[in-house]
Amino acid sequence: MYLRRRFYLLLLAVALVTGLGYAYAPLFTVGRLLTLLLLIATLADVALLWHRRAITAERRLSTRFSNGDDNPVTISVESTYPFPVRIEVIDELPFQFQQRDFSSLFSASSPSRLLCSGGAAAHLAYSLRPTRRGVYSFGHVLAFASTHLGLVERRYRCASPCDVCVYPSFQKLHQYELMAISQNLQQPGIKRIRRIGHNTEFEHIRDYLRGDDYRTVNWRATARLSRPMVNVYQDERSQQVFCIVDKGRVMQQAFEGMTLLDYAINASLALSYVAMRKEDRAGLITFNDNLETFVAADRRPGHINKLMETLYAEQTNFEETDFSALSVGIGRHISKHSLLILFTNFMGLVSLQRQLPFLQQIARRHRLLVVFFDDVELQQFVDSPAATAEQRCQHEVAEKFVAEKQFVSATLRQYGILSLLTSPLELTVDVINRYLAVRAF
Repeated sequence: MYLRRRFYLLLLAVALVTGLGYAYAPLFTVGRLLTLLLLIATLADVALLWHRRAITAERRLSTRFSNGDDNPVTISVESTYPFPVRIEVIDELPFQFQQRDFSSLFSASSPSRLLCSGGAAAHLAYSLRPTRRGVYSFGHVLAFASTHLGLVERRYRCASPCDVCVYPSFQKLHQYELMAISQNLQQPGIKRIRRIGHNTEFEHIRDYLRGDDYRTVNWRATARLSRPMVNVYQDERSQQVFCIVDKGRVMQQAFEGMTLLDYAINASLALSYVAMRKEDRAGLITFNDNLETFVAADRRPGHINKLMETLYAEQTNFEETDFSALSVGIGRHISKHSLLILFTNFMGLVSLQRQLPFLQQIARRHRLLVVFFDDVELQQFVDSPAATAEQRCQHEVAEKFVAEKQFVSATLRQYGILSLLTSPLELTVDVINRYLAVRAF
């Protein structure tokens, strides 16, 4: 049982009236009467609320949350009291949200306080935006019921605790797919024929015909069927697209609550989804001080779930990344010419120069696109006005760092390596647009 604010205000008023009774005797009798009335009203309020258990609540939410996106949660509250009651709902949120005031999730037009009539149900809806992958544990739903007297309230503990897994952003995959389709529209009567390199891929086996190249004879099928059989090949219609995610400490810089690593993981999942819808085969590589995860390129229906499960478990050990190990791992695992999209971050030209020989080595055999991040907060500082001499000096230093990022991008292009400098918020859209542009030519 919880005594509400109204009870304490009335109790204070009664105490004042009773205290004034020492100066004016009739008020002492009035104070005693008011005390009795307050006691009777409180007992009546307790009896109304505790004569039965009449409040139930249920939390409805998805078993998986999308990292960095708004995920809806609905709470349904039902009252079987024969009279209207006011109910305040508090959901025990996971500690990762650090939400101290549950009512702040609601606007003034839809507060967390409800008025339920007898036998009626009410609904609360709010959204949560996680910024880290992992398991989030919800507690109980607490419902505090009070009558129109408003002197006491009863707490109901409803809804069982549950766990929700936060996966890389998957809510907007279909939106990115539609964006990719809209970029594929062609003028009527014009058909673009796309050939990936000069490679061919197996199509089917058929009987040998006069004039067929003897090098295409399938000897196993010939021996099994006792007649000459040949393999038929066609021009390659798809390519391998590998998202390579740097998990080193340079990717732990935070922006709006999420690390650069999580932005890269979200973009990798979206890009893989679009690539598979474009009939390309999507794969995944993650590395830190060595090559840690390799998922072979594929485009079967269940492959996107495999990529999602793999990205869900990726974490960093805060080591410095080893691009030499990445180069060796790519040479060992990827023998076919592929499009490699590397998500990393270079703080300046010095950090690029240490890794440039290994990037050149990778680019000799594959088409490499290096995606790194612009410092948005630093750019905002440069764009702000400088009022004092000290601020002008700080602006000059900041402008140097911003210009160095642009110089890193120009240096990569100078060595024949594709580059994309983008902000974390625009990463997914920019990298998909760049992939579509690279794929078209």
